[in-house]
Amino acid sequence: MLSLIVFLPIIAGLVILAVPSSQKQIIRIVSLLAALAQGVLAVLIWRGYDPALPGITAGPGGSPLGSFQFVEKVPWISLNLGGFGSLNIEYFLGVDGISITMVILTALVSAIGVLSSWTIQKQVKGYFILYNLLASAMMGCFVALDFFLFYVFWEVMLLPMYFLIGIWGGPNREYAAIKFFLYTLFGSVFMLLVMIGLYFSVIDPVTGNHTFSLVAMASQENYIKDAILGPDNVMWRYIAFIVLFIGFAIKVPMFPFHTWLPDAHVEAPTPISVILAGVLLKLGTYGMIRINFPLFPEVFHASMYVIGIFGAINIIYGAFCALAQQDLKKMVAYSSISHMGYVLLGLAAGNSEGMVGALYQMFNHGTITAMLFLLVGVIYDRAHTRQIDKFGGLASYMPVYAALVTVAWFASLGLPGLSGFISEALVFVGAFSSETTRPIAIVSVLGIVFGAAYLLWSLQRMFLGKRKADAAYDLEIGADGHEHIHFHDWKGKLDLDGRELAMLVPLVLITIFLGIYPMPVLGMLTSSINKLVQVLSPVVMSQM
Repeated sequence: MLSLIVFLPIIAGLVILAVPSSQKQIIRIVSLLAALAQGVLAVLIWRGYDPALPGITAGPGGSPLGSFQFVEKVPWISLNLGGFGSLNIEYFLGVDGISITMVILTALVSAIGVLSSWTIQKQVKGYFILYNLLASAMMGCFVALDFFLFYVFWEVMLLPMYFLIGIWGGPNREYAAIKFFLYTLFGSVFMLLVMIGLYFSVIDPVTGNHTFSLVAMASQENYIKDAILGPDNVMWRYIAFIVLFIGFAIKVPMFPFHTWLPDAHVEAPTPISVILAGVLLKLGTYGMIRINFPLFPEVFHASMYVIGIFGAINIIYGAFCALAQQDLKKMVAYSSISHMGYVLLGLAAGNSEGMVGALYQMFNHGTITAMLFLLVGVIYDRAHTRQIDKFGGLASYMPVYAALVTVAWFASLGLPGLSGFISEALVFVGAFSSETTRPIAIVSVLGIVFGAAYLLWSLQRMFLGKRKADAAYDLEIGADGHEHIHFHDWKGKLDLDGRELAMLVPLVLITIFLGIYPMPVLGMLTSSINKLVQVLSPVVMSQM
């Protein structure tokens, strides 16, 4: 089932290859069917997963990394290297509560991204082939349990995202695409070196061979003492942790590695911004949870305060930058940087409350920011501008659009009753529970105030009051004697049409439902997070 959910989009891409380029509607339908099928499989996996089962372990006496189920494990590459030993790479897939949460998010955002791509007219065939390749690579990262396989999926993501921004993006698309590619590749190169070092430092307790298995690597008992990344080689373990952390921090993105994100978002077409904010950023923090922390738990413990500091910088710095923006899309991009800071803060707490809050924030951030970028795309399609000062009084003329924007922005703000509140509350509970991150949490609370400032100020300028003198639209008096607005070069429906509602309404319902009853996600996460904290706890306690 995991192989199917990973490779369905690639199968769709192969089908699209056989479809003539002129048959644009067929190409779109094939991509949508693949995305919907992924969604069905994600629900089946979620329903079939039992958090109470013990799952696979890292070997006799090893600590479980998680209750991995739906496991697929077969030899993939096996080479005899003579005097250098052997190379053993496995096709190893599995999911725990953490993975399943991200699998559901990826399937949901991918399907919505296809609907958002419906209006793409330029090189439709090439666009959807690359889009489907990207969807497969993202899904593969969340289910891979072999570090080499994870790295393959991680690198494959770069290629389609580079072209999707560089070909279908805005005026400065080439600059944004190259910047994204170079930043991510920089982190990936060093990740490769750490991966190789780990391979020659770990022995699979079952086969007795070196292994890329992340599950085996999570047990410190499986490390060779005198190996380069063995438990006694403290300096190299610290270096490896830092290098891996930077590679994942670039993807988050964490300050000061964040500068590629606003450029990428502003130049990317709307559906790619949705994918970028909804899923790709989560791969950074997911990599920390799945690889960084359990493989180097003693270094994580020593770094908790520093990680928390960077989380606070993300929160406050991102909010200040968002407050200064006149471009609506750039404002949402900086708000995304700010809200990913809450994830870092929750992870830095190192306890179950903080980490559950961080994972829940990852899921909620994916749905809320996807909704925000879709809403930005809607108004840009009509007005051909994203300048906040070019609007005013839109609530009178686009009431449905204004209502959905209000829900999305208040969810991003963390209003009680919406999903963003629960995750941020859990993050702060965890951060306050830890003596290490308590002072950082006190400072980080200011991010909520600044978040309210830029969101409410933008809401007031765009949707309340009267039309600006140099607005992006004209007013007309209709036959009924009432005012109507007219966007230049826009011939479609003024308020949201059926396709746009199909994209946005599910996200709104999820945001409200999970704000009232978060247990479908929290119940899935808690068991796996508790197991991760158990892996870290003996090391943490020995350091205190």
